[in-house]
Amino acid sequence: MSGQEHEKIKNLLEAVPAGFLIDSPWLERHGIGRRSSYAYVQRGWLERLNRGVFRRPAPNTSATSTVDWKTCLLSMQRLMHYDVHVGGTTALAQQGYDHYLRLGSNAPVWVYGADVPNWLSKLPLNARLQTHNTALFSDPSLGLTKDDADAEGALPWDWKLRMSVPERAVMEVMDELPDHESFHNLDMVFESLTTLRPKVLSALLHSCKKIKVKRLFFVFADRHDHPWRKHLDPQEFSLGSGDRALVKGGKIHPRYRIMVPEEFVKVETSDGA
Repeated sequence: MSGQEHEKIKNLLEAVPAGFLIDSPWLERHGIGRRSSYAYVQRGWLERLNRGVFRRPAPNTSATSTVDWKTCLLSMQRLMHYDVHVGGTTALAQQGYDHYLRLGSNAPVWVYGADVPNWLSKLPLNARLQTHNTALFSDPSLGLTKDDADAEGALPWDWKLRMSVPERAVMEVMDELPDHESFHNLDMVFESLTTLRPKVLSALLHSCKKIKVKRLFFVFADRHDHPWRKHLDPQEFSLGSGDRALVKGGKIHPRYRIMVPEEFVKVETSDGA
């Protein structure tokens, strides 16, 4: 191996923390072709996890050991620069609302992105991933956490997952009603969302492209009537016209004209004003 090749692998190992992942496009961007990556695997400098995806070996792990889902997603966000984020119930759980969620041991990790690589679903992760597109909002970057450790030279243990803030995450969950999430589960979560920010909610509601989600948001908001509710006027947002069927055997909400479980229309709704 030439001195130039040695320099490439040296830079590679310095850029990738032990246990973190990279893929073929990342290697190619760093001037490392398939032949060289194969040689690095043979020498034990890289582990091949699947076709086109590798891990830098870490102490006390084997090539067949399970990959932590957080390490995988951090690698995608921070090293490979895939535009993906954690959302929905996973984002809520990661931000302290897990005791309101009936997640269970096999709860999927909700991953959102427009360019999720094919190899992601083939990795031996320690959690089941559920991928979603980012079509819910006209501005797909709105309502994502800012990474405080984004400066160059930040240590891997300072890296934070990019995820939906609670205001966005709860709308992502609403988008899954009623087929992939339950009204009862979301109702329990919504009860705890006492400190949502009206300005963030307003921006997200204006950006939201689904009438169903906007109507459902106000159904839940009126039902729980948290202090922030009075700062939002439903008339400022495009809620569409006509009745919307959503739940079989449910009832049409008298104000927001969307079919929901009967218990969601029994209580007199508040104007929030």
